[in-house]
Amino acid sequence: MVEMARQARFALGQMVITANAAREIAPEEAAWALRRHVTGDWGEVDEHDRQVNEEALRSGERLLSVYQTRAGVRFYVITEAMREFTTVMLPEDY
Repeated sequence: MVEMARQARFALGQMVITANAAREIAPEEAAWALRRHVTGDWGEVDEHDRQVNEEALRSGERLLSVYQTRAGVRFYVITEAMREFTTVMLPEDY
């Protein structure tokens, strides 16, 4: 079976990672999370936050996804409202 690539649903803008996150998250895991985030796979957010993100796609507000590395490190991917920046960060960096 051929899996179709999911399309980006919004612009990521400039992608950055905090110093803390860069120490804890392997580059390939950050890239994996960014691919999920841009296609609207919000990761481990609850249903309320999923709905907030879906509305934010229409209204142009901030988008938040939550993921975990294979080692269990929890981290966020946040795209700002103006879609100029997307940041990979640890919860304590928020």
